[in-house]
Amino acid sequence: MAERIFVDEAKRAVGGLLPGPAAFKLYDTYGLAIDEQEDMAREFGLQIDTEGFAEEMEKQRDRARASWKGAEKATVAPVYGEIQAKLGRTKFLGYDELTSKASRVVAILVNQHLVESVEAGVECELVVDQTPFYAESGGQVGDQGEWLLKGEVVATVKSTYPAVPGLSVHRITTVAPLAADMVLQGAVAVGTRSATMRNHTATHLLHAALRQVLGSHVKQAGSIVDAGRLRFDFAHYTAMDAEEVAQVELIVNEEIMRNTAVSTNVMELDEALSTGAMALFGEKYGEKVRVVQVPGFSKELCGGTHVSRTGDIGLCKIVYEGSISAGVRRIEAITGNAAVERFQAATTSLHRVAQIVHANEPDLVEQVEKLLTHQRTLEKELQQLKQQMAQAKSGQVEELAREVKGVKVLAARVDGLDRDQMRALADTLRNKWKSAVVVLGAADGENVALISAVTKDLTAKVHAGKLIGPVAAAVGGKGGGRPDLAEAGGKDASALDSALEAVYAAVEGAL
Repeated sequence: MAERIFVDEAKRAVGGLLPGPAAFKLYDTYGLAIDEQEDMAREFGLQIDTEGFAEEMEKQRDRARASWKGAEKATVAPVYGEIQAKLGRTKFLGYDELTSKASRVVAILVNQHLVESVEAGVECELVVDQTPFYAESGGQVGDQGEWLLKGEVVATVKSTYPAVPGLSVHRITTVAPLAADMVLQGAVAVGTRSATMRNHTATHLLHAALRQVLGSHVKQAGSIVDAGRLRFDFAHYTAMDAEEVAQVELIVNEEIMRNTAVSTNVMELDEALSTGAMALFGEKYGEKVRVVQVPGFSKELCGGTHVSRTGDIGLCKIVYEGSISAGVRRIEAITGNAAVERFQAATTSLHRVAQIVHANEPDLVEQVEKLLTHQRTLEKELQQLKQQMAQAKSGQVEELAREVKGVKVLAARVDGLDRDQMRALADTLRNKWKSAVVVLGAADGENVALISAVTKDLTAKVHAGKLIGPVAAAVGGKGGGRPDLAEAGGKDASALDSALEAVYAAVEGAL
């Protein structure tokens, strides 16, 4: 793919020079290294504008640095800035522990207004000086859990988010009265956090595996990581085939089975980038960053929480791959218990299907294919029988035709025929009579099916769609269609005979 794009760009080159922006696009979007481009350029007798390429690379770095250092600032209520001015940054304890023994209440907010205290049963926001709750960031959802006072639950935490960079805010519902300066104990929901960490580390493994299988042009374009699943968006120019998806999944699970220790290090941003750690455009990083590494496999800047070893993930199963926009694909996957449960459900379904078709599981595909082939044969035979029945019926209803102003007109009831058979019968009669109007009706219980057919020579005077309308209305339905063929339905079979009889007068009026 990248080579084909290069050829396209080469054909557009002017004056024997491939422009810098074009070369940078081939590098950044399609993963074609500059030395590879130079080799290919020689084959076309071209040179590459390396100065222009370097300029584009520097522009990208500038954009990245601006984003990393938080140049894009969200509009937030001033009160959060005031709280941070008083508190400073919230100390996050959650990398090492899921509880806190002494978190002092710094602020309570109701509808973004500071209050000194709240009663039980109030939805509000809580700010403390230190917290084990992870605040939503980098695609990872915020933690849930409880705040306790002397061992008793005083608030449930629905989510945690950063109101301004470095200030963690807990959305809570109080169970007991709360007041400023109380000292609480925080308890993160362990099961939810553990599942989220499995999915987050799996996202890093997935990113690295995609780059191995699809190419180094793959870059993260967004993600969501929660306890239930991971969603990973990435830059790629075509759909993944089943073999590529299976290969990515295999690589991820091989790394899980290696049970590699996951390391985290805090270092200066420039130092981290110089080690080859991947950073995400649009993500805001400070001067110091956390580098999360699976040695020999993955290295990314990430402030999220992760498992201690890849084996803690257990299992990773890709459940979806598709497009979300031009040049951006999406993968969804599940890990741990969710992946095991999916495997068990699939196994149960497979076993059930094997029982239904009376086959051993190793022979299941072959047996299903045989059954489908047999089904198609039966359907073909059934269609032939329907056509034969329609042809046989034509002999029975022909004698019911009347001549109206020199035109053969048939309005007949053909119970027992389905719509396909009715169409076949109408076509048979039109082809035989050459100039005719045919209206057929069939009742199945209270349901009525109607077909109206007019030969081409008469459609200027008798419109099949308009002819069938009053018939359908008479049996409690509606319908319409082309001048030569129309269909309708209804719900009153008792009115079918009189509705068909009225067709002759309607045709006579039209003629």
